Amino acid sequence: MEGKTVVITGASAGIGAEAARRLATLGATVAVVGRSPEKTAAVARDVGAEPLVADFARLADVRRLADTLLDRYPRIDVLANNAGVVLSKRSRTEDGHDLMFQVNYLAPFLLTNLLLDRLTTAGPARVISTSSKGNRFGGVDLDDLEGTRKRSGMLRYGTTKLQNILFTRELARRTQGSGLTATAFHPGVIATTGINRDTPLIAALVRYRLLGGLVTLEEGAAPLVHLATMPDPETANGEYYHRLKPNGPAHRQAKDDQLATRLWERTAELLGVPVA
Repeated sequence: MEGKTVVITGASAGIGAEAARRLATLGATVAVVGRSPEKTAAVARDVGAEPLVADFARLADVRRLADTLLDRYPRIDVLANNAGVVLSKRSRTEDGHDLMFQVNYLAPFLLTNLLLDRLTTAGPARVISTSSKGNRFGGVDLDDLEGTRKRSGMLRYGTTKLQNILFTRELARRTQGSGLTATAFHPGVIATTGINRDTPLIAALVRYRLLGGLVTLEEGAAPLVHLATMPDPETANGEYYHRLKPNGPAHRQAKDDQLATRLWERTAELLGVPVA
């Protein structure tokens, strides 16, 4: 990774922080993006990286982050859309969107599009999105993107992770031949992570190891590092990985190309960004 620039969101803790450390060890210049100024700065110090603070619950922060990245990095080789939350209760952002929908899907969609010219013109680049096997319990309704009709927080979470997969599929299609590749992955259920802090039931199940297939933080970061460093990313373009294996189990909608296109168009309209 010598000479490569990697941007990782959600890098102030968890698998984002672990991946930042590992990629920096491999020689990458890492931009550590997180919500907490203190935690983000601490991780950045560990890896000799630059801390960038942005709260994806504010789309203005996402736009400022994109401006900063474009100003400071003449090339971006890897954009890892890793920031995410799991919430059992609904809340709305200052932008008027469901908080989980905005942080998990809308903000990374916006950030990627704001950086798209840089990603496609500075040489071969990769966009890697952290999804979840929970995508199988979601379901995308183009007339209800934010899941207002879904009562369960886990169903709404699964929907945002399915949206990540459809975004990946459509991004790969739209940028075919540009040198940009897009992949998504399920990291595994991490035994020690703060993402479930706002969902007491899931947090308890993880804490007492009542969910099968728990992985360590290092194991959870491994798919992100693998996708960022694999020699031939074109072979994985548009794919969803279940940890290190391609073609992971996904909702039946995950391979619906027409839905992926329409979701992209609806999201672009919602954000007011050009439809490429």
